Amino acid sequence: MKSYWKIIAVFVLAMLVLTACATPAAPEEPAAPEEPAAPEEPAAPESPAWCMGAAEGDTVSMLYQWSGQEEERLNQILKPLADECGIVLQPESTRDQALLDTRVQAGNPPDVAFWNVTQILQYQDSLFAMDALGASKDAYIPGAIDPGVIDGKWLGLPVKSDIKTIIWYSPVNFEAAGYTVPTTWDELDALVEQIVADGNVPWSMGMESGDATGWTGTDFLQDIMLVKQGPDFVMGIIDGSVPYNDPGVKEAYEIYGKWATDPAYTVGGADGTLSTGFNDAILKVFSDPPEAYMVKQSGFAGGTITTQYPNLEFGTDYDFFVIPGAKGLQGGSDWMMAFSDKPAVKALVSYLSSPEGGEAWAAASFDLSPNKGAEGNYTDVSLIKKAEAFYSAEGFTPDIGDTIPGGFGSAEFTAVSDYVNGGDLDTILAEVAAIQADALAE
Repeated sequence: MKSYWKIIAVFVLAMLVLTACATPAAPEEPAAPEEPAAPEEPAAPESPAWCMGAAEGDTVSMLYQWSGQEEERLNQILKPLADECGIVLQPESTRDQALLDTRVQAGNPPDVAFWNVTQILQYQDSLFAMDALGASKDAYIPGAIDPGVIDGKWLGLPVKSDIKTIIWYSPVNFEAAGYTVPTTWDELDALVEQIVADGNVPWSMGMESGDATGWTGTDFLQDIMLVKQGPDFVMGIIDGSVPYNDPGVKEAYEIYGKWATDPAYTVGGADGTLSTGFNDAILKVFSDPPEAYMVKQSGFAGGTITTQYPNLEFGTDYDFFVIPGAKGLQGGSDWMMAFSDKPAVKALVSYLSSPEGGEAWAAASFDLSPNKGAEGNYTDVSLIKKAEAFYSAEGFTPDIGDTIPGGFGSAEFTAVSDYVNGGDLDTILAEVAAIQADALAE
């Protein structure tokens, strides 16, 4: 037993010696600090959907009639397109339609042109459809795009519009004379008679405009038709289903003629209507003292007034009201047509028809845009009021004379001039109806 404990003692002693002589373990190295993760590169901002795949440096050649302030406003509108998509715009301004005709006929048209509605019909075989380029019909107010649809193809984009179914007046002069703005056609007719009974002149209807003398008369006639017959009747004249010698057309001429030929109703009577320039006719309402109390003229009249009388204030010294009783509005537009379908053109079309394009148009105060995105974004007080009428209208009818091709517009100018000058109305209307039929048969 003693030997057993001796063996155990020796073993324990040996273990203690070995432990004492062992090389101490090296201390663990502290873990190397992890390298901080490299910051992620910020993702490149995505181009707006309306860039339509256009690449940086892609070009768009544009031909239009605008210049000066109008051109500056267009540049303001298109700046987001150029900035976001990198597109290079190549504009050219001219009033000469022959230049556009020559280029189209030579097979070298601009990528896009901003021109009149009749050129859509003229160039239809060379144009690309707007919906195929990225535009949506739903983006536009009712009736706005209709003149740009040829044989079922949407070939023109309305971009800049003006309303014509309005009457300009001076609120100060109305108040001083005891007149109030009419709210129905009957009230307008009664106001006209009241002004005459007071020994004043209600209308300034001068329509002299060189070779285009008569256009303010035909505008007035169309507005009367919108009151008495409605927009479907007007569109029927445009498509030929209503002949120009229809009784509804004759009624409009007779109402107009009563006012346009009698010096009790308009400044200078028939002679004044035929010889007074249309801009001078506007100003007669705002002279001191006024020569007349009302002038029916398009929205541009506001600029004519403030150019001549810069101190007048809108809403106090000059204002307008929509012709009461009109079912829809008459208006004119400048149209964009595309001779190319390259990505940069698609981007331009898509942008101008987008909500952002409409908003930019309104912010630039470049007249009205039929793009619904413009609504609520105008800043100019007169445009705000025009826009309220524009977007709430039952429909938007284009100018009859601007829309029917084949020289019809000139024939209509001549017709109203001849009628004011004493011509036989039935004969005049029959002649224009024949020209209408020939023009629409081509």
